[in-house]
Amino acid sequence: MTQRIVADAGPLIALARTGYLSLLRDLFGVVEIPPAVQAELRLDSNMPGATVLRVAVRTDRWIRRRTLRKPRGSLGLALGAGETEAILLADERKGVLLIDERRGRRAAMAKGIALIGTARILLEAKQRGLIKEVVPALRALTESGYRITAELREHIRRIAGENSQPGQ
Repeated sequence: MTQRIVADAGPLIALARTGYLSLLRDLFGVVEIPPAVQAELRLDSNMPGATVLRVAVRTDRWIRRRTLRKPRGSLGLALGAGETEAILLADERKGVLLIDERRGRRAAMAKGIALIGTARILLEAKQRGLIKEVVPALRALTESGYRITAELREHIRRIAGENSQPGQ
């Protein structure tokens, strides 16, 4: 994948908490984020995943902050600042938006922005040989508090061609 990727905070935090953040670098090289998403990452906190994110943003710099050229606008839905800015930046940069939040996905689709979600990142990583299985990554996401419906987990497992494991 060589597309320009703009990310919302949720997928970045989830991947960082579970040890899978580097998949984004391996798949895309650079991930862009707007200022509000960077603020939501809480890089200076002791939150799970913050250290990994801090290194990716400040030291390795493969997650790069991009300022919006257009003034911040409303998208007509009750979205947070991070989702709003990520959608606007993806639109400005003609990038693919990495977002999982349902309302944010609807707003981005209404603007014609291409989307990718965390589960799709895992499938792409498996397809490229970066991970052997998707099911353990889905389990890690769920155990870290990331909300993924049982239906989505099962759907992704089937696409990945993996056997169901107990507790899935």
